[in-house]
Amino acid sequence: MTTGTAEFAKRLDQTADDTEALLAKLLADTVEKDEIVRPRRLIEAMRYSSLGGGKRLRPFLVVESAAVFGVPRNAALMAGAALECIHCYSLIHDDLPAMDNSDLRRGRPTLHKAYDDATAILAGDALLTIAFDIITRDEIHRDAGVRLALTRALARASGVGGMAGG
Repeated sequence: MTTGTAEFAKRLDQTADDTEALLAKLLADTVEKDEIVRPRRLIEAMRYSSLGGGKRLRPFLVVESAAVFGVPRNAALMAGAALECIHCYSLIHDDLPAMDNSDLRRGRPTLHKAYDDATAILAGDALLTIAFDIITRDEIHRDAGVRLALTRALARASGVGGMAGG
């Protein structure tokens, strides 16, 4: 492995580890300010499908791109975590019987097989909405206009004109 390749792999691994830790914190069963409840089974399902697997390439691309523009790494990690939640939501819904009806994801039973269809749908929906919660937090950027632009970009990329639309 060349020095450049080793450095790249080290940064990729570090971002994956940091994203995993951040997602574990964001998807904790502790009720956050202004929340009513975090149902344990739903949180467990969200964690089952979001933690412990994947290369975290999307957060890595966010972190690396943000570095070029001088965006603080913690803000980029938050944005990358939001993007990873969108990705996990899409995988959950794609695996459902009405779509691909997949049995395995990352070497484990898919969420609808490990839990049930209803829990999988709700977990996917919750991951989608928590992504928007994350992207609008002050830690992303102090300027509300920037957070609004990021929210709009995320909505368009994952909505009818983007991922959901085909």
